[in-house]
Amino acid sequence: MWAAAPLLLLLLLLLLLPRLCRRGAARLEPAGRAVLITGCDSGFGHLLALRLHRLGFTVFAGCLCPAGDGARRLQREAGGAGRLRVLRLDVTRAHDVRAAKELVLSHLPERGFWGLVNNAGISTFGETGWLPMETYEKFADVNLLGSIRTTLAFLPLLRKYKGRIVFMSSIIAYFTLGNGIYSMTKAAIEKFCDALRLEMKKFGVQVCIIQSGNYAPSTKIQPPLSAEEIWSELSEEEKAVYNKEYVQERANFFNSILSEGSTNGNEVVDAMVDALTSPAPKARYMVAKLKEKALVFVCALFPTVVMDSVLSYALSK
Repeated sequence: MWAAAPLLLLLLLLLLLPRLCRRGAARLEPAGRAVLITGCDSGFGHLLALRLHRLGFTVFAGCLCPAGDGARRLQREAGGAGRLRVLRLDVTRAHDVRAAKELVLSHLPERGFWGLVNNAGISTFGETGWLPMETYEKFADVNLLGSIRTTLAFLPLLRKYKGRIVFMSSIIAYFTLGNGIYSMTKAAIEKFCDALRLEMKKFGVQVCIIQSGNYAPSTKIQPPLSAEEIWSELSEEEKAVYNKEYVQERANFFNSILSEGSTNGNEVVDAMVDALTSPAPKARYMVAKLKEKALVFVCALFPTVVMDSVLSYALSK
């Protein structure tokens, strides 16, 4: 027992060290540093762009529709031009990513490029066989490959300025309740980040993951779906297996989960800001309700058969 004491003490010090660093060191000075955020038309990206602008960062706000209502509102709320620039950025298009990099390079402030926030994402509901292959390809391209595509383009700048990379994940990376297509992409981005985080340490680049709970009402990433909408998209083979009553039950279940989500998106933005400005940022920030964290805990520590039982019970209700 006593022989293990030094090892336990070392583990305790390793756990406490980041917290001690966070308390003792000064936070980052935002002035003169640039950050690029994807998916700023609405949701977390929109809120984060405004927050970082107020803090003093030079913000490049990537929007899918730069002439749309969200982008125009962002410019108005930021008070016009200046340190916040709205640019077209569809993360599935290599041309858009290259153009974004050229714009950033031509307008870099004196302290250079500090942060990349991979926030853009899409979500939908549906059992595995309900969704066509084209939908799977689209989700992989936006939620996974889009983040990778943008990261690879900006890695040279991030290494040069020893900056930060923030990825938007979700607790749904650990389990799924009717949106396996979204879970799939978030689980994949977690593993990409794990590899990237270790590889970037030698360059002084820090990689952080934001694991949000249910914030659907705040982000509008997933609008409610009616049973009729779902049924009309099903193939004839799927319609032969599932009836409309079952589809209605699944739609009601999923829409009820969406309605229970938090409306305070600033809770997640707080974590994103900390990841960009803290002297010792966390590798993962889980921003979720207690019951959501408990579900993740069960999933991570208990056998799969236990987790399957818990989720099956939830689905049955």
